[in-house]
Amino acid sequence: MSQRATVGGCALGLAVGWNVSNVGAIADTVTDDYGVSLTTVGLATTALFVVHAALQIPAGRTVDRHGARRIGLVALVVLAAANGLALAAPSPELLFVARATMGIGTALGFVAGSDYVRAQGGTVFAQGLYGGVALGAGGFALAAVPQLVGPLGFRAAFASALVLAVLAAAVLALGPRDRPRHAERASRPALADAPGLLRDSRLHRLCVLYMASFGFSVVLGNWVVPLLTRAADYSEGLAGAVGSLILAAGVVSRPLGGWIARVHPEHVKAALAASFVASAAGTLILAAAGPPALSAVGALLLGLAAGIPFAASFGAAARVRPDAPAAAIAMVNMAANLVIVAATPLLGLAFSLPGDGRIGFAVVGVVWLAALLVLPAMRELEPAR
Repeated sequence: MSQRATVGGCALGLAVGWNVSNVGAIADTVTDDYGVSLTTVGLATTALFVVHAALQIPAGRTVDRHGARRIGLVALVVLAAANGLALAAPSPELLFVARATMGIGTALGFVAGSDYVRAQGGTVFAQGLYGGVALGAGGFALAAVPQLVGPLGFRAAFASALVLAVLAAAVLALGPRDRPRHAERASRPALADAPGLLRDSRLHRLCVLYMASFGFSVVLGNWVVPLLTRAADYSEGLAGAVGSLILAAGVVSRPLGGWIARVHPEHVKAALAASFVASAAGTLILAAAGPPALSAVGALLLGLAAGIPFAASFGAAARVRPDAPAAAIAMVNMAANLVIVAATPLLGLAFSLPGDGRIGFAVVGVVWLAALLVLPAMRELEPAR
């Protein structure tokens, strides 16, 4: 039963995560076909994440009320409809409406997928696998979507997402039905039951941890293709294949981070510090925009390192605020999404500076190192004994 739920949840996560970077994968093509700037393309992704971030807590409550599988199917219908709308014409106005609507689907779908795997008895590894697939989907999109540009043009981003949403709905529909959880829902605290949550400095450190790991990796994943095509003269296909490693490697690193947190909790802080240093190094290697082999090393290093904090961030948030664990996790997740909202267009602006985006990537690498100064204390990261 739990294995079928894990498959269904991962299918949902794949369809959700694809929408994170499918447009960024062919940013130059979208720029040409729509007749807009790279900054405008970045703002279209921002529109998705504004809605996604705003709906995190409402999405959780909706899943609690109606069931994860049911809401997951609704999310896939929304994603299919929004991507179908975007296929209609290369209209900037239509693009923004479609991307904002996709944010509704991704918000509902991400929460539903995670809760579906958990509620059906999924293990810690299964949760890590779900998180890895949901993040890795963005990397798969970076590699696959540019290969479809020839026959489809800008529609490659949306046609591929539409097909995945339909396939994921078929897989999820075959999964086990939602279990009754009336007692569980009644016991869950709401955000209103957690006074002082936003002022809790322990959560602020966890927010920075997840903002850097998830937030930066998504932002860089959305701009890595324009960086490599413009600064290093790669083709879109080659740049997408190299850049895909940033997000695709999360399939390995997110479960690995969960394993470290469970089996070797005494090494969690050291692993987090190492992940930040490695992420910064990978980002700076990409900023050099050197030969494809070197850029691939940088992208892989960044991708493997950036997924490590996933399990520690969410697990520690729940332990830090046992009075409101769901609200604490929502706050950490929203913080990362706010980074994506703000930093995606800002990094796009860096392409108007000398260096074709190198300066922006270098700045992110330095900020990643600076985040080492606010890593959570060990007592906040270790499991309760």
